[in-house]
Amino acid sequence: MQDDLKTRFEAACEVAREAGALARRRFLERPRSQLADMKGPQDFLTATDSEVEELIRGRLLARFPGDAFFGEEGGGSFERDVWVVDPIDGTANFARGIPHFAISIAFIRDNRVEIGVVLDVMHDELYTARRGFGAALNGKAIRVSGLADIRQATVEAGWSSRLPADSYVAMVERLKHTGVNVRRGGSGTLGIAYVADGRIDAYCELHINAWDALAGLLIVEEAGGWTNNFLAGDGLRKGNPVLVSTPELADEISAATGIRKDPA
Repeated sequence: MQDDLKTRFEAACEVAREAGALARRRFLERPRSQLADMKGPQDFLTATDSEVEELIRGRLLARFPGDAFFGEEGGGSFERDVWVVDPIDGTANFARGIPHFAISIAFIRDNRVEIGVVLDVMHDELYTARRGFGAALNGKAIRVSGLADIRQATVEAGWSSRLPADSYVAMVERLKHTGVNVRRGGSGTLGIAYVADGRIDAYCELHINAWDALAGLLIVEEAGGWTNNFLAGDGLRKGNPVLVSTPELADEISAATGIRKDPA
């Protein structure tokens, strides 16, 4: 089993690099005056999302034809072995010419994430993890910050139109009362990955979809971080709240955000 996971891991890294080269070209080619399509209020879609997803789908299923595939844009199915992909997380940034977006590729077997690959496209930073083998950034091992003093912490708070804005405002207010610095970068995938190498100390969001979170969650776990049980209930299909942090801050951040280890 480890041999087939190793093969999938290597393929995911290779495909992420190829897809990243395509996304980078499209970002640099795209006229800044070109407006993106909208899936809903503040929910952007670009032609590049679909193009990148189809490249990833085609490459992975050509190598592993027995696997299932689910992408944010094209959907798919969930089987015992399934690739879950967000071709561009941070599409609003991409559409506005802001170079902060990522490709996320996760491989799930029996409802457990076994492989996580996240590419920060414009900075050429590849975050990777295979369960039990640690986490890396461009091939070098990474660890969470280990920060224990919440008053020195930086936390990214994600936002989603799937829940009322008031709930997010209240969460940020509670976090600020603890003394943390709160930021938002517009890519949940990268926010989670940044916890893994200590750039920030926690990431939280009251609802996030599986394709945005799964790869990063494994990377944080393998980097020594704490994560909530995102796949509880039907998190794979319906999403869940997400919270990742240094282990030392987990209890305090959980209390401030109201995000529990096992989402209801």
